Amino acid sequence: MEGKFQRAVEVLMKGGVAVIPTDTVYGLAAHPDFPEAVDRLYTIKGRELKKPIALLASDLAAVERFGGPLLGRARELAESHWPGALTLVIGKEGFRVPDHAETRELLAACGGVLRVTSANLSGRRPATDAPQALKDVGLSADWVVDDGVSPGGVPSTVVRVLPDGGIEILREGALRI
Repeated sequence: MEGKFQRAVEVLMKGGVAVIPTDTVYGLAAHPDFPEAVDRLYTIKGRELKKPIALLASDLAAVERFGGPLLGRARELAESHWPGALTLVIGKEGFRVPDHAETRELLAACGGVLRVTSANLSGRRPATDAPQALKDVGLSADWVVDDGVSPGGVPSTVVRVLPDGGIEILREGALRI
């Protein structure tokens, strides 16, 4: 793992907040084992506390370690669209495996999952590069990973899997389902 990603791991594993690249947009990340760091995500972004922050995961196994086994339609969607721009809401948690190899390595080095929200102030366009993220939220973060322009540029599609196996699209995004 490159130095800039390794430094982000060190910051996150000590309860810090980092701006990281993904395959869609830049994200503002905190380790879920540090509630005060997660609280900082809400404060930095200006996000309402009632709005949940999804978990970015290194792989399907990490999702299942944290959220339980994916069954039926949820497993089908995960296997066909991960890594990629799909956030699956299962129960009360949203999960996504990004299609960005270095970010997946960073996630694995942090135990498999991080709380990540787009690196922008609430109501503004998501940042697609580090300078934009730095301008919006990065000055309040402990580390910013600059990895160029995010190739997707559009946030993930968010899908809730219903108990009957149906799906509900909560946010239209980069992926068409």
